Amino acid sequence: MKAQITLHLITAAALVGSAMAQDWPMWGGTPDRNMVGNAKNLPTDIVIGETDGETEVVDMAGSKNLLWTAKLGSQSYGNTVVAGGKVFVGTNNEAPRDPKMGGDRGVLMCFDEKTGSFLWQLVIPKLGAGKVSDWEYVGLCSSPAVEDGRLWLVSNRGEVICLDVDGLADGNDGPFKDEAMFSSVDGKPVAIGDQHADILWTFDMRKELGVFPHNVSSCSPLVAGDIVYASTSNGVDWSHTNIPAQMAPALVAFDKNTGKLLGEEISGVSERVLHASWSSPALGKVGGKDMLVWGGGDGFAYGFDPKPVMDKEEGFPILKELWRLDCNPEKYRKKDDGEPIKYATFKGPSEVIGTTIIVDEKVYAMIGQDPEHGDGLGRLNCIDAKTGKPDWTYDEAGRSISTPAVFGDMVIVAEYDGDLHCVDAKTGKAHWVYSTDSRVWASPLVADGKIFLCTEDGEMHILAATKEEKVLGVIQFGGQIYSSPVVANDVLYVTSMTHLFAVGTK
Repeated sequence: MKAQITLHLITAAALVGSAMAQDWPMWGGTPDRNMVGNAKNLPTDIVIGETDGETEVVDMAGSKNLLWTAKLGSQSYGNTVVAGGKVFVGTNNEAPRDPKMGGDRGVLMCFDEKTGSFLWQLVIPKLGAGKVSDWEYVGLCSSPAVEDGRLWLVSNRGEVICLDVDGLADGNDGPFKDEAMFSSVDGKPVAIGDQHADILWTFDMRKELGVFPHNVSSCSPLVAGDIVYASTSNGVDWSHTNIPAQMAPALVAFDKNTGKLLGEEISGVSERVLHASWSSPALGKVGGKDMLVWGGGDGFAYGFDPKPVMDKEEGFPILKELWRLDCNPEKYRKKDDGEPIKYATFKGPSEVIGTTIIVDEKVYAMIGQDPEHGDGLGRLNCIDAKTGKPDWTYDEAGRSISTPAVFGDMVIVAEYDGDLHCVDAKTGKAHWVYSTDSRVWASPLVADGKIFLCTEDGEMHILAATKEEKVLGVIQFGGQIYSSPVVANDVLYVTSMTHLFAVGTK
């Protein structure tokens, strides 16, 4: 009898622990893309040991609250995802795990969540278009989405790809059987094995939809029901004035099981695109119904019905637009005399690069530009998702490529010039503005009552998630950081250009 009681207690404890544990299975953690994680006991007393200049091995003995590290390539922009005991991250191929596959590639790496051991990788050849559509050595910029043993991502070649999360170690599943040719650069099949990806299906958006990605393909897919949504990164060419594919869609929907195209936006985003449509879509409830929200490369925020419908005039299924809002004020678009203000100037208009999020029937969208364009005027928009009308706007933050985080009645947003803003979610008034004294590409993460923000200088700034500014720590990671920190199962993941760090209380 005691044994039975003990067994029941152990089982109950395991269920409670399982319920408390929370993965981070997609960019933003959840379909609303709000950068808020459920975690406890995240440390602020963190020390990262020195990295050996020759081996690039991090000194674990000289570290504190560092659980493990993993070596990545030389440039890593793809934000980390954690699901089902595995950690996925995008990087380049400058530290090849397979010596037979050298050279410039986009790479998705998969690691064991507990130990950091390398499990498998997807090696993606480059387009050969250089900085125009597949920038050299940038690698894979997409964060994958994981669900029920499958993974979806957008490759550096503009493909939407579905993978088996276990790689080829459990066999070659699905209809796609040509992994050896997929990773080939010379038309000859490469040698593949258990430490390579198992591709289930692919859809080439460049070939099938005629899109022209500008510089990189940078969307993180959204999976909802049986549909996977992705933006196309369609944009301008090398001249930065000509739009090669004005009629190509900027946002599309696929059957997540087969890769069949189910619908596309026809809102004219590509005709108006300023640079590229890099932002990722989000999903939330509005009036009890699902709504797809997204920030376009034309500087507008959109609300769509997520269920594709047949358009009689176009003759193909579309994503029906519910509303749109220009996230730029008129003064960013036109001078007093009505003349357009030139793009990529300080006072000019911007697109939406950071992901537009939806929380409690409010949409938050921040405008920004390619960091190469420098600083400029920005705006944070709080939009009523029912009407598409602004509740308030906040113009004190400059351009941003970061995704906002809404925590309680606070909106946390970072701008490219390094300032972190805490804004009242009801009024749009600032509670505080904190300077990192660095450039910021990453998005702020709120978890365990703390705000984590990484910078180009390789620092992670930790502040209290309160209406009063309180700095809890500044941690040096020893290398530039361009991706965002994420949290899963009470572990914080920080990705520098060259390493993945798992941080937690020991």
